[in-house]
Amino acid sequence: MQQVLALISFLVREYDEAIAYFTETLGFRLVEDTFIPNQNKRWVVVAPPGPGAANLLLARASTPEQVSCVGRQTGGRVFLFLHTDDFSRDFQDYVERGVVFVRQPTEEPWGKVAVFRDLYGNLWDLIEPTAKAATPNNRWRGP
Repeated sequence: MQQVLALISFLVREYDEAIAYFTETLGFRLVEDTFIPNQNKRWVVVAPPGPGAANLLLARASTPEQVSCVGRQTGGRVFLFLHTDDFSRDFQDYVERGVVFVRQPTEEPWGKVAVFRDLYGNLWDLIEPTAKAATPNNRWRGP
């Protein structure tokens, strides 16, 4: 049996601001943006530029409970781990685009890493894994 984590639901305030952030600031690509009339919502999917990555489903918060969770999807822990093949390039590019890093780059046994905050406050790790930290199919083996 083979299974793949295809989509991760990511709560957002508004679709267009989230699309702009992910595509213009983080360099993700817009995979789909389809209006679903009977639910009065959009099916919006973005993906990082690498192959085989899980995509994010940008889900507009529609209840008070969901609104309260925007930016707090993991209770203040790092939410997502964005792997890169060139940490220096992406770190510099993100800084130039206004991404706020809350933990500056460090060299760890598993790779180069820095923590940034997205437009809603969720924390992300930007990581260039060492060769030892990734298995042959590029699956993360962290600390």
